[in-house]
Amino acid sequence: YNEENFIENTINNIKEINLIDEIIVIDDGSTDKTREIVSKLDVTLIGLDKNKGKGYAIRKAIEESDFDYLVLIDGDLGRTSNEAIKLIVPAINMEADVIIARFQKARKKGGFGLVKKLANRGVYLYTGKNITSTLSGQRVYSKKAIESITYIPDRFGIEVAMTVGVLRNGFTVKEVDVGMTHRETERNLKGFIHRGRQFFNILITLINLGFRRWTNVE
Repeated sequence: YNEENFIENTINNIKEINLIDEIIVIDDGSTDKTREIVSKLDVTLIGLDKNKGKGYAIRKAIEESDFDYLVLIDGDLGRTSNEAIKLIVPAINMEADVIIARFQKARKKGGFGLVKKLANRGVYLYTGKNITSTLSGQRVYSKKAIESITYIPDRFGIEVAMTVGVLRNGFTVKEVDVGMTHRETERNLKGFIHRGRQFFNILITLINLGFRRWTNVE
């Protein structure tokens, strides 16, 4: 969504990974030149008429693709997107069903860690597993792991829901250190509003996960 400054570098550096068969870009109702740029890069482009959220966009990608392994990459990784190879290789080697990128410590001070703590503790509450990179959107899933997930919310709760989903169904998760970088949310009004939305979406996701467990809906 609105990644005109990063998307071309992100895509071109993903193309360096010869293990990837298809690149699908979901343009989530961007209002800048993202869609125009992507349309010239020889990838599969799915454009949404309006912004519907990251979770919705990923569900759309899953519906429209056929894969053995699904690699999820954010649009703002730029030149570091080729670090995805560090996630793909252990997935193919069957070291785990889901491989999650563990970023280096943020270079700038952002929030106070409340969103991260909520996500990580929520996953532990529902699965008993300590995952430190729950919020990382850079992931590789086996097809069976994806097929086991029945709940993907529309917006920021997606990583929490997908992590809980695979762990509840007995699949394994491995975190891998990467050198990826992306646009960091700063400690300003815009940043606090963004993190507030994240916190709210994740909280609602955790409540829904609890309800689904209580009603035996998986």
